[in-house]
Amino acid sequence: MNLYQPECIWPLGATLAEGPVWHAEDKALYFVDIKQRAIHRCAEDGGRRQSWTVPDEVGFALPMHGGDFVCGLPGRIERFSFETGELTPLQPLEAHLPGNRLNDGYVDRHGALWFGSMDNAEEAPSGALYRHAAGEAVQHKDGGYVITNGPCVSPDGRTFYHTDTLEKTIYAFDLDEQGNLSNKRVFVRIEGSGYPDGTAVDADGALWVGLFGGARIERYAASGELLDTINMPCSNITKVTFGGEDLRTVFVTTARKGLSAEELSREPLAGGIFSFRVASPGQLQHLYIPE
Repeated sequence: MNLYQPECIWPLGATLAEGPVWHAEDKALYFVDIKQRAIHRCAEDGGRRQSWTVPDEVGFALPMHGGDFVCGLPGRIERFSFETGELTPLQPLEAHLPGNRLNDGYVDRHGALWFGSMDNAEEAPSGALYRHAAGEAVQHKDGGYVITNGPCVSPDGRTFYHTDTLEKTIYAFDLDEQGNLSNKRVFVRIEGSGYPDGTAVDADGALWVGLFGGARIERYAASGELLDTINMPCSNITKVTFGGEDLRTVFVTTARKGLSAEELSREPLAGGIFSFRVASPGQLQHLYIPE
């Protein structure tokens, strides 16, 4: 088995593929193309491809109890049915910020949804981090971000990670059983090219981050030490997730957004979906509990 050998399993040419998530029951990878307003699904090898179009830019699509997915759209979260292709409103958000949209999301082991908002023009620090748990109002957890990214949690459930993409900084917080955050601190600042985008934490507690504009993925120990660098055949790496039968297949989403015609000619696989095998498995995907 060749570890860390990325292979393109779907040369989709997505404008902004994001939010890959492995659904163990379906044995399928789900992800979104934010700018094309699409949700995609494929098998571990890239086969059995299906796509759905939604009415607005979709920042994330994550599995819920009951079979549907929860989706983040500008100003709201909604339930999406793959059977009917319909969206059902769940929660309005940020009515006072019409220039914002929702971005990356994560479901914790309690079934609560963590997600961020951002200025769609990528200029104003109007983005915030939110949490929504069953029976509770949406909670504002942190703010002042232009582009929020990468909410994820350590295997012991005690450390929460969140990314300020334009500041090239990944923060760590202490997380308690009630979903409260404290002790915000810098986990790592990205050196060199690229901006930290989506993240995932493996079963060993190491954090993986895709570098948008950096043509690579980096893996950090819980101490913040850089452990591995995985070079990729295209520049804009947006997020990784773990899947497959043993959770040792890493899936990678990428983007064509922002690349010139000359750059695209050098990166024919930009916007494609990649996978490679790893030694340490990821964590199981949790299901969102809306009520």
